Amino acid sequence: MDTEDTKDATAPRAGQLPLPRPPVPPPPTHAPASGPSITEWLRTPRSADGPGVWSYGHAPRGAEEPERTPTRQLVSGALISLLAGLLLWSLLWNGYLGQFWVWPLYMFTPDSWVDPEPTMAAVVASYLWYALVIGALLFTFGRLGRWPELGRRLVAPFTGAAAGARAQPGSEPRREADPAAWPQLRAAGLDEPADRLAAEIGAGRMNDVDYARIRRAWQSVQSDPSRLAAFAEAVRTRGAAACLHPSGARDLPLRAARHDLAARQVLLGTVEASPRNPYQRRGTGLALDPGVLGTSLLAVGPSGAGKTRKLVRPVVESLALQALAGQAAVIAVGAAGAPLGPDAAYDVVIRIGDPDSVYDLDLYGGSSDPDEVAAVLAEAFVGPLPGVDTRRGATVLAQLIGPFRTAHGRFPSVPELRELLDGSATALGELRARLEGAGEQAMLREIDARARQQHAAGDLGALLADRVALLDRPAFAGFFDTSGQGRPFSLRTLEHPLRVRIDLPERGHADASRMLARLVLAQFNASAAARADRSLFVCLVLDDASHTLTAETVRGVQRLRSAHAGVVLTLRSLEDVPEELRTPLLGAVGCRMAFSGVTTWDGKRFAEAWGTEWVEARDVTSRTVFADQPLTRAIHSFRKLVTGKAVTTDAVTVRQVERERWSASELAHAVPAGCAVLSLTSVRGEYVAPLLVELRG
Repeated sequence: MDTEDTKDATAPRAGQLPLPRPPVPPPPTHAPASGPSITEWLRTPRSADGPGVWSYGHAPRGAEEPERTPTRQLVSGALISLLAGLLLWSLLWNGYLGQFWVWPLYMFTPDSWVDPEPTMAAVVASYLWYALVIGALLFTFGRLGRWPELGRRLVAPFTGAAAGARAQPGSEPRREADPAAWPQLRAAGLDEPADRLAAEIGAGRMNDVDYARIRRAWQSVQSDPSRLAAFAEAVRTRGAAACLHPSGARDLPLRAARHDLAARQVLLGTVEASPRNPYQRRGTGLALDPGVLGTSLLAVGPSGAGKTRKLVRPVVESLALQALAGQAAVIAVGAAGAPLGPDAAYDVVIRIGDPDSVYDLDLYGGSSDPDEVAAVLAEAFVGPLPGVDTRRGATVLAQLIGPFRTAHGRFPSVPELRELLDGSATALGELRARLEGAGEQAMLREIDARARQQHAAGDLGALLADRVALLDRPAFAGFFDTSGQGRPFSLRTLEHPLRVRIDLPERGHADASRMLARLVLAQFNASAAARADRSLFVCLVLDDASHTLTAETVRGVQRLRSAHAGVVLTLRSLEDVPEELRTPLLGAVGCRMAFSGVTTWDGKRFAEAWGTEWVEARDVTSRTVFADQPLTRAIHSFRKLVTGKAVTTDAVTVRQVERERWSASELAHAVPAGCAVLSLTSVRGEYVAPLLVELRG
């Protein structure tokens, strides 16, 4: 083979100018499409018989498992009934049972047909009667031997596969019932926009996010008819790109889970076909949606159990897709480098401690009320410390933050707050001078009260200053700016469909990261409850909530259900939560999830939270049989000699007993790797008992 043939075709030959290489195509902006088309996706029926059911193509099952006879028993019964039927027919045909079975033939056959010789009519009548008798025998013994059930058991798999192979796509549904034809717009008289959207679907230019986003926009039009003209014009001119998210994105760069935006669900895994699970849920998909996330979710599992990859990432991805559709807002908080998705999947990415971070975190949560800010900061600074009352900490902070805001028109920066808490004479003197010049007597009284308490026993000023010092580090020098020159993100913006990710410097500043996580959780509880527009579902996802929860934040989590909001918390162990908060935490959340590998101590808490159930227990008692007759004793002795066991009889007692749904030992040792036990509660109060679920990777 000539070696020149193997060279690059674009390489220059002798005496020729180099040829330009073909341009490299740009990288794809989203994952390649897979699965059903948008039309098939829309026309697939959806049904759910409880919270957490993956409704896409779901077929409900009965509540009780039908009794299934083993195939071997069916075959033996069919053979025995067939032999019995053949034996009976043989006895009838050969006359061993008499001629009674042919009496009806003799009674209804005219004598002229058989006298003097049988005519053809008599022969036909005889064979018809024999066929009738054989048919009656086949029917009777077929029912006794359960031949139809055996036939369905053996033949159905082959006929079903063949029918599936020959199946043709069904006919299109009627236009008024076809979701791909936008009947809701046609019912409102918007035929032209509906035709445009239907054409976009037919041409494949619309995806599931576009459909969910435009449907959401139409719902807002129905609540505010003044937007109708703008909506119709946007659809006519832009088609599937109408009503875009402010970022302009129509999909995520990458999807790691399976989503159904028509039902706002994300598929987590499959319910195991285990006797521990209810029959109607075995083998069904398990999904999460805002209806169950609105009651908040707590997941506990050791490191490496898959909490981030199998739970947090799919949930964050689902909420990010819903944010693009204008239905939700999501804030994901995790350590720097956690696999929570690429930067392009978010609108705001805050890398605390990274000088290249574009956005900053508002330490005061966008609030203008000093008392509210002081309460939130006290939860973050001293909330988890034992023996420290957060209300006293909030009072100390309010005595300094309020006067500073009055004097400067802004809240103090981290270094300024630290100086005030340290009792710096210079800082307090300057603040007092400004207040005196402005005539703020009420704020001067706050400063005087702080000065009197500063040197009292048990004062929290020095402790708060030490906590603030964790943020007054060179790594955070450019963050928590209050001068208005940066781009701080405030949780007060939760009324907008935002996708936010906050990266905490867990590796080098663990204490500061935990304090910031507590701050974000406290601000989220306050902001979610204070929203004027609660049409969006907002969710905070904490990838690691260790040492983050306080008594007040646990109470705040419980109040999120009525605010159309929820949190997702993951823990390596309940030991990372104060002892007095473990039971209230499990009671505050509606969804509880125990991953494989939890300890028996954690399992005990989950077992108590899930309670007990009534089950049917069967007790079998064996009793040795003592025979009185010599022959019977001889038979029993021979049987014992052959089998090595005495002849016994079994007494079965069936009773209802109360037992734990999942015991601590079962949660610690009986949950397979890659699985979890999950219970769900919807915002409507529907409850799903703990299910053993195989999670998708």
